[in-house]
Amino acid sequence: MRGLAVDLLAEGHPVPVVAERVGCGARQVYRWAILAGMRFSVGCNGGLIPAVGLPGGGSGHGRRLTLADRTQIQIGVEAGLSQARIAELVGCHQSTISRELRNGSLQYRSRRRYNAQAGEHRAAAARSRPKTPLLERNALLRAAVVSGLNSRYSPEQVANRLRVDFPHCKEMRVSHETIYQALYLQGRGSLRQELKVVKALRSGRTSRIPQSRLPRASSRPWLEGARLSDRPAEAGDRAVPGHWEGDLVVGPENSGIITLVERTTRFCLLRRLPGARDSQTVIDRLSEMIGALPAELRRTLTWDQGTEMARHATFTVRTDCPVYFCDPHSPWQRGSNENLNGLIRDFFPKGTNFNEISDAEIQHAQDLLNTRPRETLNWATPLEKLTAFIQADALTA
Repeated sequence: MRGLAVDLLAEGHPVPVVAERVGCGARQVYRWAILAGMRFSVGCNGGLIPAVGLPGGGSGHGRRLTLADRTQIQIGVEAGLSQARIAELVGCHQSTISRELRNGSLQYRSRRRYNAQAGEHRAAAARSRPKTPLLERNALLRAAVVSGLNSRYSPEQVANRLRVDFPHCKEMRVSHETIYQALYLQGRGSLRQELKVVKALRSGRTSRIPQSRLPRASSRPWLEGARLSDRPAEAGDRAVPGHWEGDLVVGPENSGIITLVERTTRFCLLRRLPGARDSQTVIDRLSEMIGALPAELRRTLTWDQGTEMARHATFTVRTDCPVYFCDPHSPWQRGSNENLNGLIRDFFPKGTNFNEISDAEIQHAQDLLNTRPRETLNWATPLEKLTAFIQADALTA
């Protein structure tokens, strides 16, 4: 009865007609249809939703069976062909036919029957439902995996040890690949937050390494040879003035200012951008700022990896001051500039439109910052420190 009802629904017969044909209530027909993966819409144009209209329906990709394939399977089954012969006609593996017949057939009177339309509905409905990961469905298995990882087992050791500890329990089986995916996953279902060890894997990796043999294309080729590790060692100890850190403080409507701070004296330079933050504009303004300094104060410039410095080679040619770039997400590598930017926000709070700020206001903020006593300078001011260096350098020249 159930199989006949699903067959009739798949052929397009309305639920009331099917209920009358099989001799049961319409509510029961709806239940059978839902179990078969069918879905309905309501309203004047309501009725059974075609399988091709369901999420994931239609021809799909790869060797996913289509409605035409399923129709050929139904014809083959009704003709009494073997599964191997049907697989040959459809053009897929025999196991695919076996799985389709096992999952797609419904009991009809004393035997099971396969219906192509019903099979298409069930497959489309299954594809539209997100599958819960194995380690989320089985709490005991998840706890055993976490325990093994906390004992510094590798995912492969965990997977194989579970076979030893639970030889007769198939529910306690998991592949090492599933464990790897759960470790690399950053969102819901990740194992990482449950681990007590710092490194879940001996390699310390938290993401896959691409297996392609082709060299990895760099999205920032202008960083090569200009990373922080290439910067002269004297820039790190702050003993010699002339090493600068820089960044942009930005606002709405593409506005912003360039901020520079000298690492030894904490002397700062500020320059407003003319309503544009492209690389050419930034390089032009930066060249004017650094180019006006004495040669002994143009040793290096350290910046983050923002694309506004993509033309840094042009800047170096103009000023004879090489540029070096911090590592990604490492603002402490230019900590003096980060501190300066925080001080600047005291003058120009976040959300300030620098297109509406005059150059005189920027200069006033720069002067106040350079004449402010600093604890790190023994309560001297940046201007005093820089002036003392220039005078001392003039005497030795």
